[in-house]
Amino acid sequence: MNPTIRCVEPAACPTLTKGEYRYDFGDTAGLTPLMKMHTLGHGFIPEPIHAGGLRYHGMAPLVSHIYELGLVEAISIPQTECFDSALKFARTEGIIPAPEPTHALAAAIREAMACKESGEERVILTALCGHGHLDLASYDKYLAGEMVDLELSDAAIAEAMLEVPDIDM
Repeated sequence: MNPTIRCVEPAACPTLTKGEYRYDFGDTAGLTPLMKMHTLGHGFIPEPIHAGGLRYHGMAPLVSHIYELGLVEAISIPQTECFDSALKFARTEGIIPAPEPTHALAAAIREAMACKESGEERVILTALCGHGHLDLASYDKYLAGEMVDLELSDAAIAEAMLEVPDIDM
């Protein structure tokens, strides 16, 4: 058996799918040691999306490494699709998810719908971390139609990457 392992991230902060794999600081001040990771640049300021901890400019060095080795794949999903998936999950399972795992839930639902269309039987495994009780204002904003999808432009990434040290190794 050869499972597909898929990393799912916000379209507004796509560190794996659009970031560069290079040495960068882990903080905006440039005080941490340089780490090899997928980065949008330590000077990157994310849009005010509702993905909490997924608004960081870089990806963990280990996750970045296994992505570079081709052991995992990555996709990015817009926040309104994530919140739609979260509501489906909440109505089905009775758990209001925190915004961070809604990306994985959206990808799992995409996969399930593809299997439904093709008739293929698959085991789809996803993870859920935390509840969304402290994020109800975000859900309210989504339900009121006030949440918009933000996609990070290539120009914004290029600008943030200007501050990243140029190191050949």
